[in-house]
Amino acid sequence: MKGRIVFATGNAGKVKEIQMIMEDTGMEVLSMKEAGISVDIEENGTTYEENALIKAREVAKYTDAIVMADDSGLEVDYLNKEPGILSARYLGEDTSYRIKNQNLIDRLEGVSDEKRTARFVCAIAAVLPDGKELTTRATIEGRIGYEEKGSHGFGYDPIFYVPQFGKTTAELTEEEKNQVSHRGKALRLMKEELKRYENTGC
Repeated sequence: MKGRIVFATGNAGKVKEIQMIMEDTGMEVLSMKEAGISVDIEENGTTYEENALIKAREVAKYTDAIVMADDSGLEVDYLNKEPGILSARYLGEDTSYRIKNQNLIDRLEGVSDEKRTARFVCAIAAVLPDGKELTTRATIEGRIGYEEKGSHGFGYDPIFYVPQFGKTTAELTEEEKNQVSHRGKALRLMKEELKRYENTGC
């Protein structure tokens, strides 16, 4: 695969993750800022896929590169899968994740380990230069911890405990996280979709 991918995000941590995962494709991955694109996008979809497509379609108006976007969220089973697709806007977009994380911990006070199950969900959308649209989805299962732990990652990572590693996603190395994360899995699926499209045109 050759060419450029503009990823519809301003999140530097997210772009770094994506660049690492897409490195072996030989494609250059740019953030919107690096591509010189500045646009406000209203994410008003009802699913992760819809929101990812809304972002990718809007940015695709300003470039002839492949445009990719993701929408992801944290689903806590005990809280009826909240905050879900509203994860970024939970308690307000400008509210710090330290406050958001503490709020979830407080709402789960007294709840046992086996009932603290949760997952990160990620949908990736791609809009290709010819207008073709692709989507993928992946998850990582875990549970909500009792306190923030770890300094890697961002968002809800410090409270998302992954039993197979015995630590939170904020305590994982970049390599460990990319191997098992919802975004890493969804991006690898998208890599396969792009390869298939390149080889077959469909």
